[in-house]
Amino acid sequence: MEFSNKLYYTNETGSFSLINGDTFKELKKFTNKTFDMIFADPPYFLSNDGITCSGGKMVSVNKGDWDRTLTQEDKHKFNKKWIRECYRILKDTGTIWISGTLHNIYSIGMALEEEGFKILNNITWQKTNPPPNLACKTFTHSTETILWARKDLKNVKYTFNYEVMKQMNGNKQMKDVWTTSLTKPSEKKQGKHPTQKPLDILDKIILASTKENDLILDPFCGSSTTGISAVKLNREYIGIDNKKEYLDLSIRRYEELEEK
Repeated sequence: MEFSNKLYYTNETGSFSLINGDTFKELKKFTNKTFDMIFADPPYFLSNDGITCSGGKMVSVNKGDWDRTLTQEDKHKFNKKWIRECYRILKDTGTIWISGTLHNIYSIGMALEEEGFKILNNITWQKTNPPPNLACKTFTHSTETILWARKDLKNVKYTFNYEVMKQMNGNKQMKDVWTTSLTKPSEKKQGKHPTQKPLDILDKIILASTKENDLILDPFCGSSTTGISAVKLNREYIGIDNKKEYLDLSIRRYEELEEK
């Protein structure tokens, strides 16, 4: 891998690398058509001083300053800006996956199409153990959406390992509703990130849309579940985050994986 970004951490083989910095600035340093796949879990913009339930306790919904609610216009500008850079650095044969909730996913869907992508699937992640709705004014929020998209180009094939997905699903065609629990405690032994995804979800995404030794980017990597899954499945990974505490958590998770 060749790029001008300053690395915060990389392993001996260079297959697991972390960058500390503003994702907009760091994305611009990559050359065109570098990555085989991108997974992004961008800010949901739901930190509005509300409350939710976690582990049977009432807690704040606030994730951090990076997740503060923006105006609809500012939110859409934010999404278009980073998605535009992802289009540039994604290979024509690559795909992008973006997770979100009702707070940001509709803007993301529109931004994808406006920036030259074609949406392939709308994956619904159904959580078997969602936190209850304490306000009792709406239905329990038990799903998240993951959009899967490719560049809207003619006569260009993208990777979809259909048979692998079919085998994982008991030799039946896999549907666009994936049901798992919330992130397991065993995946949080090295520390917690407020929006950490289950490894099961990332394993499925990476197995579906990449080949071994492909290069995967996560521009909002947090605790690097994407990277842990990538290394486990013999792919290469670069993660970007502006919080060193989350990158340090990522390193601890990677070292735990290596020890196993």
